[in-house]
Amino acid sequence: MDTNKEVLNMLDDVLGLHGRAQSFDADTRLLGSIPELDSMAVVSLVGAMEDRFGIAVEDDEISGETFATVGSLCRFVGERVGG
Repeated sequence: MDTNKEVLNMLDDVLGLHGRAQSFDADTRLLGSIPELDSMAVVSLVGAMEDRFGIAVEDDEISGETFATVGSLCRFVGERVGG
């Protein structure tokens, strides 16, 4: 599984970006830069990560840094799926 590609697909699906996420790179800023990514969207993304990647995410594991950039989100997921 290409975790980075799956994270981009998840962002597209959950945030309704209509393919915009496919042009994102590791340095693309997320939280505070993408209007669709608000606090409710973070909750939806956490649920999507758990479902899509089969991981459990505890509340204390989530911070603003997790959703700061595409790269930080991909690292977060990758560390949990062993990729």
